[in-house]
Amino acid sequence: MFAKGVSMYGQMTAGSYCYIGPQGIVHGTTLTLMNAGREYLKLGDLSGKVFLTSGLGGMSGAQAKASAVAGCVGVIAEVSKEALLKRHKQGWLMEWTDNLDDCIARIKRAKQEKKAVSLGYLGNVVDLWERVVVDYEATGELLVELGSDQTSLHNPFGGGYYPVQLGFDEALQVMKDEPPRFKHLVQESLKRHVDAINKLAEAGMHFWDYGNAFLLEASRAGADVRAGASATVFRYPSYVQDIMGDLFSLGFGPFRWVCASGLPEDLSTTDNIALETMEELSKNASESSKRHYVDNCRWIREAGKHQLVVGSQARILYANEQGRKAIALAFNKAIAEGRLKGPVVLSRDHHDVSGTDSPFRETSNIEDGSQFCADMAIQNVIGDSFRGATWVAIHNGGGVGWGEVINGGFGLLLDGSEDAAERAKMMLSWDVLNGIARRSWSGHPLAQETASAAMAAQPKLIITVPHQPPSDQLLDSCFRDSTAEL
Repeated sequence: MFAKGVSMYGQMTAGSYCYIGPQGIVHGTTLTLMNAGREYLKLGDLSGKVFLTSGLGGMSGAQAKASAVAGCVGVIAEVSKEALLKRHKQGWLMEWTDNLDDCIARIKRAKQEKKAVSLGYLGNVVDLWERVVVDYEATGELLVELGSDQTSLHNPFGGGYYPVQLGFDEALQVMKDEPPRFKHLVQESLKRHVDAINKLAEAGMHFWDYGNAFLLEASRAGADVRAGASATVFRYPSYVQDIMGDLFSLGFGPFRWVCASGLPEDLSTTDNIALETMEELSKNASESSKRHYVDNCRWIREAGKHQLVVGSQARILYANEQGRKAIALAFNKAIAEGRLKGPVVLSRDHHDVSGTDSPFRETSNIEDGSQFCADMAIQNVIGDSFRGATWVAIHNGGGVGWGEVINGGFGLLLDGSEDAAERAKMMLSWDVLNGIARRSWSGHPLAQETASAAMAAQPKLIITVPHQPPSDQLLDSCFRDSTAEL
């Protein structure tokens, strides 16, 4: 199938042509940090606040750039000098050190200066977390407000995570020659990792899982991360649950496009069109949606300054159903009028409202039991296919590992025709509202608000709305009675 060109190992958006390098994860991480500041710190300005995490490789390398764009102090540990120096050479990582004392001193200075900075620590993140604990216990000063992890823990024993007990080169050798010992060291390291995070969280630091299977693998290693007896409920949230879930319930997600002409000037034109469209929509947006329009307008203004284009002339922003349709129609009109020199291909990331079933990430905040089912991604692709998508694709495993996720993707070509405009309106509406319906049914108030607004705007649209029980006591009584009968 691969030789015939009908199958590929691309994972998610790469399989749908619209791979755009690290830009997508930079944008998503930027929004995550900004919304974490609002959710946990009740702040719209992250100046002087520290985000500590790990990983400067493929996707995780975006954390340094995102920290700078979001305006905080980003401290990122990385065991591979090659990976760290690559990000530093790119200009994504502003500074780096391999000395723990110097790292701590630089964090303190950055907090005082309140300047956006990305600081790399060449070493194991467990050492860094434990050093922050030592400093807190000695001084009472909590250096870190926000924390997460971006090591590749969907592959914990094959190079996705390196144990603190070994140096990088030694770890590579042990992983190759002594796999059982390497696995044991990784699990011991994860327990130390979690112990340090727990101590700082008790002092007021806010930690979240980045959907990289950190909590899942830490739990399997015996670390203290479970909330009670359940094997799938943890003491720390997935970032979807606390930070990004509300965006999905409002219909906001990673809408992206590629200028098929390959011309930088076409990308600049689409940036301006998208910005004008988002600014206009924000004027009449609901209070719950307005701040997300503002965030994405800020992103579009900044994106061109940060050298994010790799290969394809492409861009990403988070838009809701209304925004995606409006931007698509504006692009199509610009193509018809000749303001754009070539067609535009629309797509989106997997990390969206309705394209993905992933109980440890995208659907981790759907709590009606269906988060463990993979039907939404399939329904999404089927619905997209006969509402006008140019192509569709099903992907498995990206980000959290094979068997843990099903992704549905699409591509939609805009060529300036009336037909393309009609297909964009039909398909983009379904692509978002499929997920809104599911989130509404599972009890999310913002999704129910979004569903009601969509039905008011589209008389032919019917979304089944759940009836809320008048009290939790009624539910408890029903469950008790049914259990007694059994």
